[in-house]
Amino acid sequence: MTRHAFLAAATGLALTATAAVAADFSDPTWPCVQRKVETLSPGLMWPEPLPDAKLEGASGAAARELSELLALRRVDLDTARTELAAFTKAEGDAMPLMAAVFSGVFDRLSHRRTRILKGIGKFSLGQIELSEKIDAARAEIDAQMALEAPDYDRVDALEAQIDWDQRIFTDRQHTIRYLCETPQLLEQRLYAIAQLLHEAGKAEDPADGG
Repeated sequence: MTRHAFLAAATGLALTATAAVAADFSDPTWPCVQRKVETLSPGLMWPEPLPDAKLEGASGAAARELSELLALRRVDLDTARTELAAFTKAEGDAMPLMAAVFSGVFDRLSHRRTRILKGIGKFSLGQIELSEKIDAARAEIDAQMALEAPDYDRVDALEAQIDWDQRIFTDRQHTIRYLCETPQLLEQRLYAIAQLLHEAGKAEDPADGG
């Protein structure tokens, strides 16, 4: 009986220390220390008016292709500069064209970011559900051990379940930092791409004397 009580207490302490990461927030779907920003505004990254309609023809197709490329996280900024230079050489670097490319990149990255936010929410709710499952198993162990004739087979089964669920819970918690950083990394990439494109467009902006 002492062995079972000790195991239950030890498991409870481990869970409490880990679950605090997901449970101490007013929004249960947001376990991150970073402030949650639901949507991004293109105006915060692009100071020029964005085109209302998409470009058509060869230039429009080239702009969409470049947008798709620049939205890929595996494409580093040096490669992005090289691809942008090739694009401006072929299509020009007028600000409306650069704005069209940025608009495409923004749409893709903001959509990807929204999916990630939803995934973080599902992840957090899943952790809470697993935490509640472990708590319920611990409560059942306590109830069994309070009986005059506890079902030790059931207690052993519950302890095995708690051990397994706790391992899963802890392993998942280790991924939270990466998950929480991902939206911020997308925002940083989007801002960097916006700067590249805007600088290219300014080169031929009549207002700048180009």
